[in-house]
Amino acid sequence: MSIIHTCGFLLILVLRFASTLANQHTYIVYFRGHSRDKTPSEVEDVHLSHIELVKGSREEAKASLLYSYKKVINGFSAMLSPEEATQLSGMEGVASVIRTDPRGYQLHTSRSWDFVSTLDQDNGEGGQWNDRLHKKLLRKAKYGQDLIVGVLDSGIWPESASFKDGGMEPVPSTWKGKCQTGTNFKKSHCNRKIIGAQYFIKGFEAQYGSLNKSEDYRSPRDKNGHGTHTASTIGGRRVHNVSAIGGFAPGTVSGGVPLVRLAIYKVCWAPPGSKGGTACMPADILAAIEAAVNDGVHVMSMSIGSTPAQPYDGDMIAIGSLAAIKENVVSVCSAGNSGPTPSLIGNVAPWVLTVAASSLDRDFPAFLVLGNGQKFQGQSVTSFQTPQTHPLVIGSDVEIKGTTNVNTTGYCKEGTLLSSAVKGKIVLCKGEFPGNDWEVKQVGGAGVIQVIKLANVTQSAYSPLLLPGLAISMADAFKVISYARTHKNPTVTLFPGKTSLSGSEPAPQMAWFSSRGPNNLNPNILKPDITAPGLNILAAWSEGTSPTPLVADHRVAKYNILSGTSMSCPHVSASVLLLKAIHPSWSSAAVRSALMTTAGTKNNKGTLIRNEVGNEATAFDYGSGHIRPYRAVDPGLVYDATFDDYALFLCSGGYDFAVDHECPKNPPSPSDLNYPSLAISNLKGKRTVLRTVTNVGKGKSVYNVTVVSPTGYSVNIAPKTLYFGKVGEKKNFTVSVEGNTKEKGKYAFGWFEWRDGIHSVRSPIVVSSK
Repeated sequence: MSIIHTCGFLLILVLRFASTLANQHTYIVYFRGHSRDKTPSEVEDVHLSHIELVKGSREEAKASLLYSYKKVINGFSAMLSPEEATQLSGMEGVASVIRTDPRGYQLHTSRSWDFVSTLDQDNGEGGQWNDRLHKKLLRKAKYGQDLIVGVLDSGIWPESASFKDGGMEPVPSTWKGKCQTGTNFKKSHCNRKIIGAQYFIKGFEAQYGSLNKSEDYRSPRDKNGHGTHTASTIGGRRVHNVSAIGGFAPGTVSGGVPLVRLAIYKVCWAPPGSKGGTACMPADILAAIEAAVNDGVHVMSMSIGSTPAQPYDGDMIAIGSLAAIKENVVSVCSAGNSGPTPSLIGNVAPWVLTVAASSLDRDFPAFLVLGNGQKFQGQSVTSFQTPQTHPLVIGSDVEIKGTTNVNTTGYCKEGTLLSSAVKGKIVLCKGEFPGNDWEVKQVGGAGVIQVIKLANVTQSAYSPLLLPGLAISMADAFKVISYARTHKNPTVTLFPGKTSLSGSEPAPQMAWFSSRGPNNLNPNILKPDITAPGLNILAAWSEGTSPTPLVADHRVAKYNILSGTSMSCPHVSASVLLLKAIHPSWSSAAVRSALMTTAGTKNNKGTLIRNEVGNEATAFDYGSGHIRPYRAVDPGLVYDATFDDYALFLCSGGYDFAVDHECPKNPPSPSDLNYPSLAISNLKGKRTVLRTVTNVGKGKSVYNVTVVSPTGYSVNIAPKTLYFGKVGEKKNFTVSVEGNTKEKGKYAFGWFEWRDGIHSVRSPIVVSSK
């Protein structure tokens, strides 16, 4: 054979191989039943045998296998072609074969715990009294020292003062995890605080190729900063004299459970050229959940999700969290940052605790004064020491011709501003997020005024700008623009921002970005479950990255202010840990119920919580309300549920992957799941659902019910009185809902509450008609 023919033959083989690779995707394969009667090696051998049947050889099977899930679920993830996936789905014992979303999941990106304690008030007392209340709760929970939280995120910056282990007791004997080394991460980076650290990257590299080591660390070390922030919010040690860049939000920073043990599972990575972006691949997340459960964590905190919610059998967070129920591990997840548009909430499985985001009683007022004396209040966390007076220009008026269109004009995007028109001037730009200040700086501008679309400027999610600057509302921006365009030689003076603990009252308000209900996957389960602080939260940060995602930002910060349901999720994770420390025998469902039924719907002024535009918020915004951990310790009654209850719930939606046997022919309605809230969609006529409460309060007690029916509906609860003779006793009651509304498809809200004179057990009601 000639050299030319040989090369041609090899080229054909290479092209065929490349074509095969291009047709490969990550699939998760679930098997019916469990694998607990087999050793881990036997389980993996079964998985490889199935892949071998479609691949043709053992070598190809091993090369395509990403993870063999041996305990949490019985299944595996592998690179398969659609044809191979179809073949596997028809094999005996295989429950389902799911192709994962190639986009993966996204991260849902001091004062907060003090604020939470003020909302835990009783008898109208506040302030210092509530601080004592919170400390009393911490002491009762031994500051969480016996518990372990698994944080699935972007890793950790172990040198942070928030993760020092001075004075901590030895690692709990129940811990079975490990400290995995890698780039810039040694075994010595684990201690009595960070007791374990692992990373999971096979799914990421199957999608994106080898990790670019200049963009991320191939180890548990956090390049992004997000994982460090969430971990310290949950369980950071007390650190004094802390602030963000520029001295904002000064004080003592602490996690909610300062002695809890941290187990880090890095599942989120920087895709090529992402400039601060992350991807958290489903196969890696499922592997991390399995590791966390096997390692012995008590709670998993996951500020990760997809929007909108995926079907349960394609949602690896839902799958893994359901299996974790068997080990009584509580999963806490963020709701997402797709608000205020309705029905874009993520993490809607009823066995996870889904957290919305709301504000604190803290803001950062800053002022600007126009040359004609008009004064406007904005917000800023940007450090500059003295007032800055300069000529004023409007971004859309100083653009390079042809670099913008009707959708991008005025945003001061990179490469759009005319240097000769901007140099030495303060520029007004649309958009509050990092980016426009970099363009103004590049072309010689002296400062930036950012225009946010929100009516309430205190709702802005702040970042420290590279130039003197502040954010103002759209309404004020129109006045500034009018002045600039009608005056010769317009000027503006920017005044530095400061930290205020009174300007944003009443608080909390729902954060504008927080994802809302109704639950698009199953509207008969109310989501979110609860809300917690998530707007402008100060916590530890990675020194491997800047405080903003700007490539040109080379500043280093030990602590940073971030906003998102990613920040509210760890507040609830810490609250769950407090309850688990005090009530170690409580199930995951009981813990969730305690937090939900004791949550508050009023702000620190005693009026109902409002949304971002000042209207009364609803259960689609905050679920059951704002967390009140101290009250949750003694909830009186709880709504409990088991793995089998969740399996029946899945059967009602046509899913049988979690069921060891076939689903019943007539599974119960999703609304019948023993959940602490009640949602009924598309009601026609009358519907009656069953609920069961367990007494966890006093031995002998009598509870009476109060009902506020949704407008246009009548709600009847029977019996109206529940008598308990001992702790642990269960009682059933029915809730009958009947509609007389003419507004079809529109949701209405109400609630019911059981009281015994000491405890208040409140459940929201959400109903819509057909």
